[in-house]
Amino acid sequence: MSYPPDEVRAAVDAYVATRERIEDGDGTWADLAAHFTDDAVFIDPAWGRVEGLDAMRETVFGDAMDGLEDWRFPIDFVMVQDDTVVVKWRQLIPGPDGTTHAQSGVSTLVYGGDGRFRYEEDLLNMVHVMEGIAASGWRPPAGGTAHIPPKHVDRDFSIPEARSLT
Repeated sequence: MSYPPDEVRAAVDAYVATRERIEDGDGTWADLAAHFTDDAVFIDPAWGRVEGLDAMRETVFGDAMDGLEDWRFPIDFVMVQDDTVVVKWRQLIPGPDGTTHAQSGVSTLVYGGDGRFRYEEDLLNMVHVMEGIAASGWRPPAGGTAHIPPKHVDRDFSIPEARSLT
């Protein structure tokens, strides 16, 4: 199903605005949950396939981001084609000496109607992430926590069939 371009663009703009607020320190990654359908699927490079908004809140917007409050994820550009959106971003890991170690990332989102997305797949090279952490000397903030992803995760990145609106 294809949605009107203006509707998709409005959802993209709202999603980007939330990410920019988070970048500015006004909010948390959990705020992104408002942009997803209840049955959304999120594919995370470390945490794997996460199905359903409640699980996304707990995992990809919760455990996966805990302790990374000093990391930044600025958006470089956004492309929209029909119901598919590509967001190109960077992951910036701060070093205690003031240096920043950057990786490149891409998110593919699929619009699901009603101003919300039904799918997001984040891609980034986890080897680069681990190299950036090692090179930066980054550690979770004092008193903070950082969660380690499970050893075995679901790597199915398939996009679920769109549900009918009729």
